[in-house]
Amino acid sequence: MTSSNRTAARSDIKAYLAGGGIASLASAAYLIRDGGLKGDNISVFEETELLGGSLDGDGNADKGYVIRGGRMFTYEAYTCTFDLLSGIPSLGNPAITVKDEIYAFNEKHIPNSKARLVRGGQKVDVSTMGFSAQDRLDLIELMATSEATLGARRIADMFQPSFFTTNFWYMWVTTFAFQPWHSAVELKRYLHRFIQEFPRIQTLGGVRRTPYNQYDSIVLPLTTWLKAQGVNFVTGVRVADMDFKYGPRGKAVERLHVVEHGVPKLIAVGDDDLVFVTNGSMTTASTLGSMTRPSELTAKDGKTDGSWALWETLAKKHPEFGKPSAFNSRVDESKWLSFTTTMKDPIFFDLMEKFTGNEAGTGGLVTFTDSNWLMSVVLAAQPHFIGQPKNVQTFWGYGLFVDQIGNFVKKKMSDCTGEELMTELIGHLRFDADKDKIIKAANCIPCMMPYITSQFMPRVKGDRPAVTPAGTSNLAFLGQYCEIPDDVVFTVEYSVRSAQTAVFALLGLENKVSPLYKGEHDPAVLYRAMKTLMS
Repeated sequence: MTSSNRTAARSDIKAYLAGGGIASLASAAYLIRDGGLKGDNISVFEETELLGGSLDGDGNADKGYVIRGGRMFTYEAYTCTFDLLSGIPSLGNPAITVKDEIYAFNEKHIPNSKARLVRGGQKVDVSTMGFSAQDRLDLIELMATSEATLGARRIADMFQPSFFTTNFWYMWVTTFAFQPWHSAVELKRYLHRFIQEFPRIQTLGGVRRTPYNQYDSIVLPLTTWLKAQGVNFVTGVRVADMDFKYGPRGKAVERLHVVEHGVPKLIAVGDDDLVFVTNGSMTTASTLGSMTRPSELTAKDGKTDGSWALWETLAKKHPEFGKPSAFNSRVDESKWLSFTTTMKDPIFFDLMEKFTGNEAGTGGLVTFTDSNWLMSVVLAAQPHFIGQPKNVQTFWGYGLFVDQIGNFVKKKMSDCTGEELMTELIGHLRFDADKDKIIKAANCIPCMMPYITSQFMPRVKGDRPAVTPAGTSNLAFLGQYCEIPDDVVFTVEYSVRSAQTAVFALLGLENKVSPLYKGEHDPAVLYRAMKTLMS
């Protein structure tokens, strides 16, 4: 596809984007900034009333704050993300960009975790990775084996059982949320993509954070800018299907079937117009609990999960559009539970800072290796939400093994209330003397996410559609379930890279997609990684 294929001037082209997550928002920004489209010719359809997709952040001091997850960044690897944010004005200071704001924040909040792993209420010595000779050979073999050869093999297929009790595994798995049954291909990609983090995984020294949660720090300024450009954000609308026509330029979308507040409608797509689809969502069917109520496990129902439903509808008729069942059919292997705690007393933060040796915002994840749930918590720099009162603090945590019985609370994590989650956390930290005071001041909100790591499920070639499928002329897939060679899902970078790739390809721009950082090509990075491997 080249720009010469389109007869309309760029300013006359219309673009329709299904889904209001970061991939669509980034696509809209690139359509305007690099593509020359007019903002009022761009429509973003979102089935919920909120934009941002999985980059969420909501609540208040009284009801409690909630984030389903937090995203970390690295300067080297997130080339697309920082390219995008370099053109978006900061909400707090429009004279600088969001990129500038993040860089300035991280100059003051430098990660140096002093309590990355905890066992038996004590810090674990993480000066070595704990590898056996066989573990080292297995890691090297995985990194050297082609994706075609690995196919749908799982991580557990590649290593001895002892590998999953090494310091490395505990740190790597909780930093990136892997499970032993996840895709070996995805772990291989991560090992290559983040090889620069390998020597500092115990301190998280390469991690960069946003000043607030990602909704306030990224989504809010980005949507503010897009609205100022005239972009149409249409909430409460689900794209249910698409009709195609066939011609000399290939297969093209000619009509959208949308459902607006329960009412079916048709939208005609012009010959020169573009369609972008976010296929699949990791946070579909998320549910919240409370201090007295656990969060429920619910599956997608085909009515409130438009991104999955649309992908399934399209894939049934067009096999080249991928295989959603490879990712969304095994909830027990893709679910885990997070929790956000709002504190109205500084006691918990004071105890954590004393225990870890890290001020909030400098320590990263604290993982309890003897936790049956494999529980981790992180204290971000405060405030973590715009408008958060000075006397209120928030922190986030999660557990990977939600069907296991707790060490201190004899229930499955998935069945626990917010109070019970806090009780388990206090037990692992040995903060029992202050338990009553901590619980009284806490509002812990559990969040069950059935599909949160569905993008990590074992897959083979063709399970994910190409960003711009061969034989199509005006359609692109975006987000975590399209195929981008060598890059890694479960990152903001992957979504933004899909947006860059889609816009530049469909408009036939000469712009180059931001380069993919490959640390193994740097001798200094490779040397440090090998030195760590041998520790």
